[in-house]
Amino acid sequence: MHSKRKPVIAGNWKMFNTTGEAVELVQALIPLTAHLPEREIVICPPFTALSTVKPLLAGSNIKLGAQNVHWEEKGAYTGEISPAMLKDAGCEYIIIGHSERRQYFAETDENVNRKLKATLAVKLIPIICVGESLSEREAGITSTVISRQIKIGLADLSPEQATSIIIAYEPIWAIGTGRTATAGDANAICAFIRLTITGMLGTSIADSMRIQYGGSVKPDNIDELISSSDIDGALVGGASLKATDFARIAAFTATTAK
Repeated sequence: MHSKRKPVIAGNWKMFNTTGEAVELVQALIPLTAHLPEREIVICPPFTALSTVKPLLAGSNIKLGAQNVHWEEKGAYTGEISPAMLKDAGCEYIIIGHSERRQYFAETDENVNRKLKATLAVKLIPIICVGESLSEREAGITSTVISRQIKIGLADLSPEQATSIIIAYEPIWAIGTGRTATAGDANAICAFIRLTITGMLGTSIADSMRIQYGGSVKPDNIDELISSSDIDGALVGGASLKATDFARIAAFTATTAK
């Protein structure tokens, strides 16, 4: 974590929590994170809970995000939700291109790019997910896969548009499996992502862009991960569903911040 990049810890609740359960979790989380003003904390509940949760967050350190979005402003897209609707519900962040969206719902790099532009158009902050599968990792093509996802996903953006983007490196083989990339491996890929961004958008954008790690992030591994030079936060799955675990992750101690 570089001292000039504000760390961002985001919790992806996935398809968990009814509205009542969401309220309980938020009410437990707010006092546990009240002492952490120097970092960004984001929760991404299901669509159904967004409007209910938003007023509870007023005055807290926690911001609201969504897990997905459609790329059109409006139209005959049954079951989809537009960026403007999410902004109206109180969201400030949107997760785009999560591996589960890519794996189960045929999300492509091109669709990620369309969603990214639609999100930026309404001035919301996109969290763009990239990552390789186990077979891709074992085949030694991790950098090829990540490079493609970044170059297509962030295609045709101006440096000005790119300033608010957050990238989350989530190796698919580590999501929900209990397997975590070592801090060294994760940092090496995050550094590679930053180098790729440098080639696309220049050094100043790349140096300021925040890159999270995601993939079985837990209270017992966050400190080592966040102490790495190019890891600026975490996108947290299962551990974000427990207030004490997520609060501990948000309260990380960077032992060797660079």
